[in-house]
Amino acid sequence: MVSSFKEALKSGKFVVTGEVAPPKGTNLEKFVHHIDLLKDKVDAMNVTDHQSSVMRFPSLGGALLVKERGGEPVLQMTCRDRNRLALQADLLFASSRGINNVLCLTGDSVMLGDHKEAKSVFDMDSSQLVATVRKMEKGKDLGGSDLDGGVSFCAGAIVTPEANPLEPQLIKFEKKIEAGAEFIQTQAVYDLDKFKDFMKYARQFPVKILAGVILLTSAPMARFMNKNIAGVNVPKELVDEMASAPKGGALAKGIEIAGRMIRRIHEEKMCDGVHIMAIGKEELIPDIMAAAGLD
Repeated sequence: MVSSFKEALKSGKFVVTGEVAPPKGTNLEKFVHHIDLLKDKVDAMNVTDHQSSVMRFPSLGGALLVKERGGEPVLQMTCRDRNRLALQADLLFASSRGINNVLCLTGDSVMLGDHKEAKSVFDMDSSQLVATVRKMEKGKDLGGSDLDGGVSFCAGAIVTPEANPLEPQLIKFEKKIEAGAEFIQTQAVYDLDKFKDFMKYARQFPVKILAGVILLTSAPMARFMNKNIAGVNVPKELVDEMASAPKGGALAKGIEIAGRMIRRIHEEKMCDGVHIMAIGKEELIPDIMAAAGLD
């Protein structure tokens, strides 16, 4: 079964996805609210997998909930927490329940999260996980055994186009595409001229690119990302613009900036769509889309 997300990517339309984070606990009320708010506005919802190595309700459970509520889920899977046995088992389960999209991630270090004593697995990396999906689609597991019923996924991975140096990212980018990635979602981009340079390189490959846009909520947040998140660079002029917002107006300014960036990406046809990340404020994604003229 071809997913509606895959059909959207193939259609040539400007694709919009949003990110939803499962809760830290079993109270799913807010999570369900975000799903219901977005399911008819975005082409798909990415469900994060213990983002930043913080333990949360599982991505697989969240993706099932998106499906149950009538949305189109993109299951995020990191290699940090599971070996190849568990990853393959989760892929089998997801496919059997009609989850047909997966974003393959290597995963953040546990030292960034709230369980620093946890043991990382990293049995595979994201490229190998993409290749695993493709092998399982052919009816084989990684041990070479036949599967009694295969899987079908629209599989993707990520790239960091503002990394410095960029060359290692480009090598990984090509490796992920060779492994079978159909779409690539970027880490947050803020320097759109630099992103256009990356896209000149990326366009030689048969893959769809979604530009990542993270909502800025304050000038201190922007400075924190510049200092602590590899590959994210919020230009000084945007930091200054956030800092100049009137008291109580930083969030509105962040929505304005995100909307302005998405509008430019769309109007200049820089890439195939955007992935909007309003971390902890998913209810603002429709406001960002409205500011971009995409509502």
